[in-house]
Amino acid sequence: MPRYLVQRLLQAVFVLWAAFTTSFVVLYLLPGDPVSIMASGGGDTNDVSPEQIAELKRVYGFDKPLVEQYGDRLWHALRGDFGISVQSGDPVTRLISGQLPATLQLTSAALLLATVVGAGVALAATYTRRRWLRQALLSLPALGVSAPTFWVGLILVQLVSFRWGLLPAIGNEGFGSLILPAVTLAVPTSAVIAQVFARSLRTALAEPYVETALAKGASRRRVHFGHALRNAAIPPLTVAGMLVGNLLAGSVIVETVFSRTGVGRVTATAVTAQDLPVVQGLVVFGALAFVLANLAVDLIVPLLDPRITGAAATAVTR
Repeated sequence: MPRYLVQRLLQAVFVLWAAFTTSFVVLYLLPGDPVSIMASGGGDTNDVSPEQIAELKRVYGFDKPLVEQYGDRLWHALRGDFGISVQSGDPVTRLISGQLPATLQLTSAALLLATVVGAGVALAATYTRRRWLRQALLSLPALGVSAPTFWVGLILVQLVSFRWGLLPAIGNEGFGSLILPAVTLAVPTSAVIAQVFARSLRTALAEPYVETALAKGASRRRVHFGHALRNAAIPPLTVAGMLVGNLLAGSVIVETVFSRTGVGRVTATAVTAQDLPVVQGLVVFGALAFVLANLAVDLIVPLLDPRITGAAATAVTR
């Protein structure tokens, strides 16, 4: 187990380093000068004087050799310093951390809702003996995956908020304002969890130990919700960890549709304004969230099946 944990930690560190390095390299692959891009904010670079460009290069360290820039930025990133936002003038770390609680609230609620709904659909579809009901439940995940997130959000706003007046359409005020965004963000995630969990349950129920348990007198409910459920939980749990990145990406759309503050809105604003320090900080933050989620999954999976350690666990989580 210690060797397994060290291996996963080293992989996590590598992912974070790769995310930072990739985002750094992309800055120099963009057409034009990164400083000119930031100074223009997506506008006309002719409005920025050469003196202003030179000052920005000095402030952001773009006047140094490339290798020195990389080492300097990496050293500051290790200390949680990703520079200053060109648009607002605030430190990137403070800008992201200030909006983080709202996004964590949204993504946590969406993940919880998606897990409950997705697992419920999968369990009901594999337990029922009514063929029409099973087919109807198994068709829901495909519908959820194919529905665009922004379209789901707009439909919910139109019906629930404008037509029925049940919940607020915009803002971050109160629990009611969280429901529609969380549902919107949870729809595609719950669909993926339901697909994976249903397939895993069908595979588990076809194993010989199920027939043995039934032959020994175990009830169908006990076998389904006890033996098969435990063994079938590993694939959807792994998928749920990987879907954290999708939730963060989806928060950009959802927070825009529902006019919520959060990291998603910061991302949309930074990309539109071409605020490169903020974009790089957001890339590393997204990688960190993905890494932490998968580390949590890597620690939980061996608890469900102690045999899964080392190379076996790595194979499963991939």
